[in-house]
Amino acid sequence: MLQYTIKRLASLVLSLAAASLIIFALIEVAPGDPASFMLGLGAQPETLAALRAELGLDVPKLQRYLNWVGGMLTGDFGTSYTYRTPVAGMVADRISVSLPLALYALTLSVLIAFPAGIFAAARRGRTGDLVVTGATQLGVALPNFWFAMMLVLVFAIQVRWFPAGGFAGWENGLTQGLSSLTLPAIALALPQAAILTRVMRSSLLDVLGEDYIRTARAKGLSARQAIWRHGLRNAMIPVLTLIGLQFSFLFAGTIIIEQVFYLPGLGRLIFQSISARDLIVVESVVMLVVFAVILINFLVDLAYAAVDPRLRSRR
Repeated sequence: MLQYTIKRLASLVLSLAAASLIIFALIEVAPGDPASFMLGLGAQPETLAALRAELGLDVPKLQRYLNWVGGMLTGDFGTSYTYRTPVAGMVADRISVSLPLALYALTLSVLIAFPAGIFAAARRGRTGDLVVTGATQLGVALPNFWFAMMLVLVFAIQVRWFPAGGFAGWENGLTQGLSSLTLPAIALALPQAAILTRVMRSSLLDVLGEDYIRTARAKGLSARQAIWRHGLRNAMIPVLTLIGLQFSFLFAGTIIIEQVFYLPGLGRLIFQSISARDLIVVESVVMLVVFAVILINFLVDLAYAAVDPRLRSRR
């Protein structure tokens, strides 16, 4: 297990290094100059040069890249061009919304998908299986931003159970914070739950066709006992992988939902920073999100290697 972990750690470091180069290069070649954007079209060349020097935009790109990476390694993400505040503080404020939202949505997705997938697999070809399969097809087909607007229309405007947008803040209590995130979490969880249900059903059906399941049934175990005692553990490998990928998506891909619900999260911060050409914020936040995604995939690799030791011996 130690050798497997070291190999995965080396892969993580190389992936982060490559990601930092790609992110910096892509953002640097994007059209538009932050200093020119801030000063407007009528700016004097001397004023523009002074602002570029103040923002650190007048140094060679390689030096800027090294300064950026070195700062991130020490926890210094730089200073926002637009707000003139440390990026680390902005990220800390926004991640307190985006991370709980992603965890909330993932929890809802798992709570829906696991029982539904097991239920459908246990009733393969019967009415219950057809109902679950049809519901998952609908869940995958519905755009989550449209579903989000329908949730606002029904539960925020009509019955007024939840706020239509904004974030109450954790300082006002856990209940208020979760209430603000409930509708966005449901909107994010629906398509993910549909996908996870289908994978859970398919994986469990594959396992239920194995010889050891038939042997367990021949020894007197009921179908339910065979699923819970022998089927679930072996069906979890693709499911764990998908859960990791879903959390990565939920954490990194909430820009549209945060816009719909006007949530002050990382996705909205990225959108605002791109609009303002605040490159240092965009670079740092995107790199942080990439780091989170790669780290989550690393942890998922370790998790399903622990579930199935055969994976460790093949790598």
